[in-house]
Amino acid sequence: MESASNPEKNDDNNHNDAPAKCNKRGQWANKTEFILAIIGEIIGLGNVWRFPYLCFKNGGGVFLIPYVLILLTCGIPLFFLEVSVGQLTAQGGITCWKRICPLFQDLGYNMLISLYMVMYYIVILAWAFLYIFSSFHTVLPWTSCNNTWNTENCIHNRQNDSFYDQINENATSSAKEFWQRRVLGLSGGIGEMGSIRWDLAGCLLLSWIICYFCVWKGVKSSGKVVYFTATFPYVMLIVLLIRGLTLPGAADGIRFYLSPDLTRLTDPQVWMDAGSQILFSLIVCQGCLPALGSYNKHNNNCYKDTFALCTLNSVTSIVAGFAVFSVLGFMSYELGIDISMVAESGPGLAFIAYPRAVAMMPLPQLWAAFFFIMIIFLGMDSEFVCLESLVTSISDLYPSFFLTGHRRKYLLLCICVVSFCIGLIMVTEGGLYVFLLFDYYACSGMPIMLFGILESICVGWIFGADHYYKKIKEMIGYYPSPYMKYCWKFFTPLACAGTLLFSLIKFTPLKYNNTYRYPWWGHAIGIFFVLSSVLPTPLMLLYRVAVTPGTMTQRLKALRTPAANLCDTPPKKTLDPETPPSDSELCALSETPKN
Repeated sequence: MESASNPEKNDDNNHNDAPAKCNKRGQWANKTEFILAIIGEIIGLGNVWRFPYLCFKNGGGVFLIPYVLILLTCGIPLFFLEVSVGQLTAQGGITCWKRICPLFQDLGYNMLISLYMVMYYIVILAWAFLYIFSSFHTVLPWTSCNNTWNTENCIHNRQNDSFYDQINENATSSAKEFWQRRVLGLSGGIGEMGSIRWDLAGCLLLSWIICYFCVWKGVKSSGKVVYFTATFPYVMLIVLLIRGLTLPGAADGIRFYLSPDLTRLTDPQVWMDAGSQILFSLIVCQGCLPALGSYNKHNNNCYKDTFALCTLNSVTSIVAGFAVFSVLGFMSYELGIDISMVAESGPGLAFIAYPRAVAMMPLPQLWAAFFFIMIIFLGMDSEFVCLESLVTSISDLYPSFFLTGHRRKYLLLCICVVSFCIGLIMVTEGGLYVFLLFDYYACSGMPIMLFGILESICVGWIFGADHYYKKIKEMIGYYPSPYMKYCWKFFTPLACAGTLLFSLIKFTPLKYNNTYRYPWWGHAIGIFFVLSSVLPTPLMLLYRVAVTPGTMTQRLKALRTPAANLCDTPPKKTLDPETPPSDSELCALSETPKN
């Protein structure tokens, strides 16, 4: 990658020099690219298909109380911490922590969460592409029971499920049969993986090709793509919101969405849901934000950016709730049933409830296409920005190697190919069960909360919140509010620890559709996902303490000492006193063998 201020001097295609030229690490061409890249990353499917349902499920408007409290004590402080760490060190999500505190340098293992997310999240795009292609029919295929995949238990799209359940307990809507039998070909369990659904595999390949070419030139390409991918979903969301609010029954849907129930505040599950939603939707503790912040200019005001972006994320979630529940209210009005019977979250909302609702509108093909285009763009920019962060973090580990010639592109291609091959497992007949393991375990709130505690301790206590404030002042020109400092030292680790403790106490094993129970080895795979991202950090911390020479006091002092340019005075002894090489030094390294 190259700096935007030096466009063609070190282009990858310049073969005039005998040794391969080392590319500059690069920066965003302007602040707008950074803002839009962050928006693309944090505004994703969770804002549309998870937050509205959690709000409805956990007391309506009352859910906003724990949501805002955890946003202020955990979400915003951790978001600011990670973006500012990346900007301060100009390093990705792995190497930035080594410069802050060598003892905690293995916090970068949280990038494994991003890797898992990259592998499974893109499968949603494959599903959405298949739905879009299916929308170009005179009659939407999920609205009728006259298809080859339908069973004798199928009921028409506009028929009342609860009425037919009294007659036939196996009655299934046409939209649900399209999802389970036509799209997924769903098997009986994770032990019956079956064959690959080749139409889904083709959609998955299409998704990966698009993502690769969005990222292949680094911030030069991804910084331009986000101008469209980050803004277009808002156009679709506004269009769907206006349409939803004009439908009969919309007011009832919105009332169910926000109707307050104060008794829910005493339920720990409400606070757990708020915490996991905040941390996951802001993409904190996954290594992405430091990587994106590392491409900023050193004096960028990331403090103001943090409040603007976190506010936008929450407002988008709330507005998306109006768009979703106005349409669900319309569907309950049309079917004559309570909205609680049609309200769903996750894939159930995106691929069963909402498609069924839009099929009841005039011009259903148009509204179906709009909805799935929005789903694709919401998922696409989250996917390729996360992919960009992953490649950046790995490249920063060995800059003299990966920033030479086309090696960064080969690294990206390798990640894409491996992830595609693993993704093929999730487009088999039993693939949904594997997808849910990734979603429930690998990218769940528990690993993220643990990393939130460790990051707060690293900066708030080990590096020192006051010392870090001085470094922020050097970047933005003034001290941030003391509120951030107290959050890093007290409120954030305590809130994360409390939420993590409740999550462990209230933990329930994964079920599909509240009916299918995973075998013991299925849960073992899920627990492996969790431990693989969590355990390396504390184990490597103990290992570094054990192998560092000197007394225990000398070891801890050496391991606590940050990089030379982050100290107030030059350190007398450090574990690794060398700072990352400059661009000119990296080029020299590519030409001169390293001793």
